[in-house]
Amino acid sequence: MSDHEKIREQVKEAYAKAVSRPPSEEESARDGMEGPASTASSGGAPSSESCCGKVVSPSKGVLALLAGYTDEELRSLPRDAAVNSFGCGNPLALSEIAEGDTVLDLGSGAGIDILLAARIVGPTGKAIGVDMTDEMIERAKANAAAAGLNNVDIRKGIIEELPVDSESVDWVISNCVINLSPEKEKVFAEIARVLKPGGRMLVSDVVLDEAPDFLRSLPALHGSCIAGAISEKEYKEGLAAAGLAGVEARSRQEYDCAAIARLVVSEEVSGCGCGGGLSKELVESFLEANRVVAASVGFFARKPV
Repeated sequence: MSDHEKIREQVKEAYAKAVSRPPSEEESARDGMEGPASTASSGGAPSSESCCGKVVSPSKGVLALLAGYTDEELRSLPRDAAVNSFGCGNPLALSEIAEGDTVLDLGSGAGIDILLAARIVGPTGKAIGVDMTDEMIERAKANAAAAGLNNVDIRKGIIEELPVDSESVDWVISNCVINLSPEKEKVFAEIARVLKPGGRMLVSDVVLDEAPDFLRSLPALHGSCIAGAISEKEYKEGLAAAGLAGVEARSRQEYDCAAIARLVVSEEVSGCGCGGGLSKELVESFLEANRVVAASVGFFARKPV
């Protein structure tokens, strides 16, 4: 097994574990899945003092509320799709997806973004999701059925080799997934391949602009959107090198140390995956001793005509 395959297996295992863990009744109520959200400062995770004097304890389901989705959007979906959202943004919020479009979601997970996209494009459009984790695919299909959507197509595959025809989609979206790939140049090339001429992409992802080198070498952090994250500059350069034009960051939300801690603490489920296998105490001491600059960025680009 190659190093790239090992990383994919680690990520797959992390997300299978994350989606399989049911939220507690306390988490469900607190995270707003059955009522208004109640969130704390800087990301709104449940209470527990951290190195910043803010919260770090992970909570399943809270991420959808923090990523820019409206209460109306979340309540329009099957509860499972919102609870099992592990993204870092809302890629639909800044897009111009229209009725009749074909939308492709890279790493579609339990389906939160692909289901919302399916409703926007309507019966004359199509929403395709690609994921490599069987447990996520099963959840997404069940959620699409529960939502009564017949224009959703969930496919198994890796985002470095998309099971999608060339020049067949109007939009590519993704939510905190590309950072997990060990071969991002292939992902960027695949985005360019599947987009129609004039097609556009808008993805939300974690970027890591400053961090100690050894941080990226920790196997435990591959599933937590940290070890594989690149800088905003590298991201833009990668998209441009793949032949995409008009590359820009349409949004950027800086992470403080409490938000970074939520990506890697392993007490239950945190960040955009299942936590990095590190204790809260270790994370706090690490962040106090090292400078880490991370953010969630919404990247836009288009395929030239």
